[in-house]
Amino acid sequence: MKKVKIVTDSTVDVPSSVLAEHGIEVVPLHLTVDGEAFVDRVTITPGQFMAKMKAARELPKSSQPSVGEFLAVYDRLGADGSEIISIHMAGELSGTVRSAEHAAALTKANVTVVDSQFISYALGFQVLEAARLAKAGRSVDEIIRRLDDVRRRTRLYVVLDTLDHLAKGGRIGRGKALVGSLLRIKPIAALVDGLYTPVSNVRSFSQAIADLAGRLVEEKAEAPVRAVAIAHADAGRWAERLREAVAEAIGSVPVDIVETTPVISIHTGPGALALMYYTEEGEHKGSGAV
Repeated sequence: MKKVKIVTDSTVDVPSSVLAEHGIEVVPLHLTVDGEAFVDRVTITPGQFMAKMKAARELPKSSQPSVGEFLAVYDRLGADGSEIISIHMAGELSGTVRSAEHAAALTKANVTVVDSQFISYALGFQVLEAARLAKAGRSVDEIIRRLDDVRRRTRLYVVLDTLDHLAKGGRIGRGKALVGSLLRIKPIAALVDGLYTPVSNVRSFSQAIADLAGRLVEEKAEAPVRAVAIAHADAGRWAERLREAVAEAIGSVPVDIVETTPVISIHTGPGALALMYYTEEGEHKGSGAV
């Protein structure tokens, strides 16, 4: 059986040491801050980017890897006859999947491109599971079927401290952002089928943490929680508070806390907090149910 190698992009938010341990190849996205170019997590860290974004004259921009960048990776990894599964951030949020698909059509390697329909560590759940199965000698078809299952049972919720960045990026109207800011609303959204879907509004991070922990308790009542992760954009204190609430809600499931990629924080702005998890087999209301 041919060896299977796993590729992802830099929005995965899994620590680089963990990715390296699993032999996962990362193709980074690109960033521009006031005309200065950076490579995500290669020439700039999330912390460095946050400082630059706060001081920037205009909203930074991100762009997907080029077809050529993907092609070079596929050619190199497939040179020994290995098959490749390339798993990426939601296609509704970025052209990264499309770049990967174009490269897959050009390379001589056998590449299967997967739209995870998620970002951050929720993407990471699929990437890490694929790497584990590849190491165990599973076929591409077997791994893809498993990823479909993990995706169906994954949840991602995000709470924003400000609506300004969504407005600047054209994700919502400026009028809505102004009203939200005046009312000090902190919206909570789920990522469903690759799209942000509002689920509730709260007035404080304390309320947001209670809301998110409550959703996790409801999920646990239907099926065991397999993995939990928290990502934040310059909101480490609240991330720790959320981890404490998760521990109280579901017990001793390990919870990873990570700083999210600049690609995500451009759109969320500072202060964003995300809870991501997936469950074992159980009765659910369907993909992305909220």
